[in-house]
Formats: sequence, C-alpha cells, structure tokens
Amino acid sequence: MTSRLVLRMFLMISCLCPSFQQEPPFVYNGFDQAGNNLHLDGGARILPHGGALQLTNDTLRQMGHAFLQQPIDYNSSEPVSFSTHFVCALLPAGYASGHGMAFVVSQSTDFSHAEPTRFFGIFNTSSNESTPARVLAIELDTSLAPELKDISDNHVGIDVDSAVSKLSANASYFSDKEGRSIEIKLLSGDPIQVWVDYQGTTLNVTLAPLKTEKPSRPLLSSASINLTEIVQGRRMFFGFSGATGSIMSYQYVLGWSFSKTMATLQSIDISKLPKVDHPSNKHESSPLVLDALLSLIACLVLGLLVGVYMYRRNLYAEVREEWEKEYGPLRYSYKSLYKATKGFSKNEFLGRGGFGEVYRGTLSKSREVAVKRVSHEGEEGMKQFVAEIVCMRSLKHRSLVPLLGYCRRKRELLLVSEYMPNGSLDHYLFDHSITSLPWWRRLAIVKDIASALSYLHTEADQVVIHRDIKAANVMLDAEFNGRLGDFGMSRLYDRGADPTTTAAVGTVGYMAPELITMGPSTGTDVYAFGVFLLEVTCGRRPVESTLSAEKRFLVTWVCDCWRRSCLVDAKDPRLIEFSSGEVERVLKLGLLCANLVPDARPTMEQVVQYVNGNMALPEFWPHSPGIGVLTPMALSPARLTIPSPSLSSSSNNSMFVTHSVVYGSGR
Repeated sequence: MTSRLVLRMFLMISCLCPSFQQEPPFVYNGFDQAGNNLHLDGGARILPHGGALQLTNDTLRQMGHAFLQQPIDYNSSEPVSFSTHFVCALLPAGYASGHGMAFVVSQSTDFSHAEPTRFFGIFNTSSNESTPARVLAIELDTSLAPELKDISDNHVGIDVDSAVSKLSANASYFSDKEGRSIEIKLLSGDPIQVWVDYQGTTLNVTLAPLKTEKPSRPLLSSASINLTEIVQGRRMFFGFSGATGSIMSYQYVLGWSFSKTMATLQSIDISKLPKVDHPSNKHESSPLVLDALLSLIACLVLGLLVGVYMYRRNLYAEVREEWEKEYGPLRYSYKSLYKATKGFSKNEFLGRGGFGEVYRGTLSKSREVAVKRVSHEGEEGMKQFVAEIVCMRSLKHRSLVPLLGYCRRKRELLLVSEYMPNGSLDHYLFDHSITSLPWWRRLAIVKDIASALSYLHTEADQVVIHRDIKAANVMLDAEFNGRLGDFGMSRLYDRGADPTTTAAVGTVGYMAPELITMGPSTGTDVYAFGVFLLEVTCGRRPVESTLSAEKRFLVTWVCDCWRRSCLVDAKDPRLIEFSSGEVERVLKLGLLCANLVPDARPTMEQVVQYVNGNMALPEFWPHSPGIGVLTPMALSPARLTIPSPSLSSSSNNSMFVTHSVVYGSGR
C-alpha cells in the first residue's frame, strides 16, 4: 500500500516538473534546453544547432508563436508586476523589408483568429482594431502602415488589443556615455537587447545594442497600463509572436530572462547566445562560380545599360492624338504628375476609389491635388470619354469636388482633382476611433450635398445623374464642408433625352428598386440621397448583416422606430447636442426620399427647401404606401447581379465617367 502511494506521488511530481521549471525567475541563454517549457505553433521552432528560437522564415503569409507552456499566476496578495529582458535579431529575407515581431502578454495562447499578414500574428486584418484574445503587445515594427498611424518603418510601439499603438517612438537607445539618443536599425540583423518592465500601472520599454548596458532612460514609458483589466484577470501567458505577410523576414529570439520583479531578474550571458547568419555575411566561392558570376555580371551590365536607355525614353512617354489639341489647357504632362506624386510613391497613396488608385500630389506653387490612375482597354470610345471629362470639368458648384484635368499614357488614364484634406465622410460616421462629427456639422454637410445634387439635376448645362451617392463619396474640405465626389458611375444627357441604360450600377443599399427594370433617373439619385440622410443621422450603414433581422436594414428599422413613436431614438448614439425637431425632420425626409414609389419622391429642388426648413414636409405616415419598404416582393440577394461599369460608350451618346474620388487623412 505504501509503495503504491509513493509511486503515485512520484508520477504527480514528474507531471508537474515542467511547470515548476518555468516558474519565474528563469533565464534562457539559447533555447536548446527550453523545449518542454514552451508552446510553439505556426512557423515557430527551436533551431537544432545553437538553440535560437525562430518565429518565422522565408515563407509568405506565415505566422509563429512561442509562449510559456503554463501561464503566470498572481495571487491576490501580491502586486501584478514583471520584468523581462530578451535578445532578438530581425533579418530581411530579400530586397524588400520584412515585418517585425512582438513581445506579448495575453489571456490565451489561441490566436487562430489572427491572419498571417502584417499584424504580428495576433490581430485580424479584416478587423484590426479588436481581437478575441485580450493582449498587451510590445511591437518591434519594421514596416510603415499609414492606416495604422505608424510613425515610420523602424519604430517600437505599445499595443493594447489593437495594431494601432497607444504609444510609439522611432527605435533608438539613450547613450549614458554620450548623453543623447542613438538610432537602432531593427532590421539590420544585429542582435538587439530589449527590456520590458511593468510595475503598478507603469510600463517601460528600453532598447540597446548587444554589448551595451541597460540605459538609464527608457525609450517608451506609459503610466496608464492596467494589465489585469487588459487580460481580464491575474492569470496571463507571456511569449513572442511574428508574421511575414506578403514580404518575408527572419525573426529570432536568442535569449530570454523573466521575473516577477526587477530585483530578481537574472542576467543573460551574452557569450552563450546562439549565432544567426547575418545578411552581410559573404561566403567564398570557387573559381568556377566566380567566372560564371563575372560572365553574368557582364551580361547584366549590358542589359542594364539598354534598360536605362529604354527606361529614360519611356518613363514620361504619353499618348497624344490630334483630336486632343482642343483640350490642351486641361491636359497635364505625365512628367509633372509623376514628380508631383514622387513617382506614385506608396507614401503618397491615399486609397482606392471607383476604377483606380488615388495618390496625393503637389504641383508647382504648392498646390495639392489628387491623382487617380485608371487603366483602360482599347481605344474605342476614348475620344468621347475625354470629351465627357471636359464636360464634367464645366460643372461649377461649391459643393462638388472640382475636376482639374487629365493625362493619357499607354493603357493608363490619369485624372487630376482638387485634394480634400479631411478625407471622406464615412470615416467620421463609422470609425469609432476618431472624433464623431456633431449634429450641426452633419446637418450642414447634408445641406451641401442636397444643393450639389439639385444643381446637377436642374442647373447644369446637361442633366447629370450621379448614381453612387453615399457617405464614402462625400469628401470634406479643410473647413469640413461637404463636397460630392467620385463621378465614376455618372451619366450626362441632354434635357428631355432618355437616360435609360441596361446597366444597373451603384452600391447595394443605396440603389432604388426600379433601377433593375427602369434604369437610372434623377429619382434614383433622390432615393440614394434619402438613404444617405438616414446614414448620416443614424451613424450606421444601410445594410448591417451582423444585426438582427428587424434592425438589419436601415430604411425599415427607422420606419419601425417611427411606428413605435420613438423616431429620435434611431439617431446616432454618439450625438450629444442636437435638436429633436431637426433630427425628426431629416429622418422623415430620408424616408420620404427613399419611398418605394418613384413618383412619390420629391425632387432635389424640393429636398433643398425641406432640409433648409423653408418648406414644411408633406403629410405622410409610417404606414403610408411605399414608406419604409425595400422591395414589393422578397428577393434573394444572391439573385441580384450588378454589372460592373465599363469605359465603352453607350448607345445614346452617354457613358460612364471615372471622376476621381479625392481622399485625405483628416487625422
């Protein structure tokens, strides 16, 4: 009996030994003896020679995680704090720079939701501002992502549940000897020391080269980090994460020391750390290989000379035809646009609109413009296409994004528009990470767009049907005035002519039901404007598939709120100061414009009077015919096919016009 009891105790102790071995404090000078204490997944592995911990390699779209096998528990009687010191090395796997890595504190080691892109293997690209696993991450970032508000392609950041850093700084260390900060190149391949110290609510991050003592000043210091709130408890996993995405890199951890307190943190023995191949290492080649290389270099030099000649000849080459001479004043040279956008640099990239990419450019006299690059196939209809652009340029209204001119080059058309520094309205409606627009500003923008549409329908030389009215196509100038942009789906036709076309184009949720059978008209623009009014007032998109059935469609939901005598409750919950009367008027006007019956909708001239309060709304009720109804019969979304717009001319002397969307950061 006694022998059995001893045997059971021995087995229990054997099972618990790995957990005991990784209880802090601990130090790994290489990881060849740490295999049982680490949980590895993805591309993470311990190299057999030397014991370096490799998170990723030269594989595209790969991520790797290395965490302590067991979580660190803090009992209620001890403070939640930790100090860690690790040595890492980041190496590019090619000519392009790769992505960095992160030290992670998490409530879980399950990162199956993460995508192997540029978000360190812990965040999701489709929703990079949230993650099911609550995490604190110290990112060593070697790529620039403007949409994440990165400050450079060589920075360190503190992330909380998001790839957008709470605090960041360019990678450097404070030299106590020289009394100044010195830059560190993260992707140099050289080993870098990193210290992360957390005590109370203060988190310090410090960097230094391999043979430098810990600096007296940290690189980052945040006094507002509550770790137990982030991971939602006193039980947390510690480890490392990395990802490659579309550009590859090698990410190594060479040594790691960890403790619950700074006083008990053990020193890493630098002399025992494993070595990794440095990208600058060169290996001697045999004479035969050298001869082959010399021959190859000679061929490459000759080809390079020919390539440079052809490149310089074709870099600014344009397509010019005799018929374009009459549009001379509207024509920009490709050279001027190339230089204005710094060679269409990724740093000048603003976004993608209908039909093409948009870049910010600076012309002479410091004039900022937006340049859209549109690809086109064939020459059929190009003359008419340019003529339509010229017609669009003749539109003059303070609430339209001005089209300034164009350029043609090979299979590429470049459209030049005025730059809108505050970007598009949808960012301020749907991105909760930026400040919401107040009601008075939203109402002013609505009035701007109503005035612009009234001008297009009734005052321009030709009737213009926009066909894609939505918050994403409303741009904001420096004073946050609304400007209607992106005429990529617009149609021009003479007054009294039939605008009907066989293509039903637009954005689902904004398209009038009769578009499929009757084609576009000024009435379909009015319908889209009605949905836009609801979108601006309610702060949500026309169709939200994640919501319940009764709230999924904005038009029906707002009408249902009216039926329940709580119409004002449909407003954006972020609106604090507002006029209930104005909100009700705009919501009712939105429902009136989005009436299922085309003849029951007001004209844009009437809409301007309604929205400005110069004319009372007609009497109608939530149960009136066509109000709050999407379709006369239930249709499966899978059966609704929307053809893509093309550049070919139409049968009634009209065509699609790809007027540039103008983007700006506004942040």
